[in-house]
Amino acid sequence: MHVFERRITVEWGDCDEAGIVFYPNYFYWFDSTYQAWLRQVGLSQRILQSEYDAVTPLVDVGANFRAPVTYDQEIRIGVRVVQWQEGRFKMEYQVFNMDGVQVASGHEWRAWAKVLPGGKLKAAAIAPGFRQRLEGGGAV
Repeated sequence: MHVFERRITVEWGDCDEAGIVFYPNYFYWFDSTYQAWLRQVGLSQRILQSEYDAVTPLVDVGANFRAPVTYDQEIRIGVRVVQWQEGRFKMEYQVFNMDGVQVASGHEWRAWAKVLPGGKLKAAAIAPGFRQRLEGGGAV
C-alpha cells in the first residue's frame, strides 16, 4: 500500500494552555495531509468536482494520542488507504516526532458522493481513476 507523507512544524497557536498540541489540530492535520496528497497526484476537491462530479466527505473519524507534542517540534504524518469499499474508503494516519516516536494515530472514513444540481450529495461508487491516482502517488 502506498504511503503519502508530509512534515509539519508545530506553531504556538497549535498548543493549549498546557503547552501541548490541542487535540482538534490533529484532525485538521489529517485533513490537510489528505488534501496535500490529492494535490500531489493532480487532484483537489475542485478538480474532483469538475472531473468526477464528486466530493469525498468525512463520515467517520477517530484518533489515539500516545505522547505529547509541543511548540516548535516537527512531526511527520503518513497516510495510506487501508480499505476500499464500493462507495467509501478508510485512511489510516500515523504521526511521528523526528526521533521516530509515534505520538498519535488516526483514521478517516470518506464517502464518494456525486454532486447533484443544487449542491445535494448522493452516495455513489468510487471512480476507478480516483483510486488509481491515489495508489500511484508519491511523497512531498
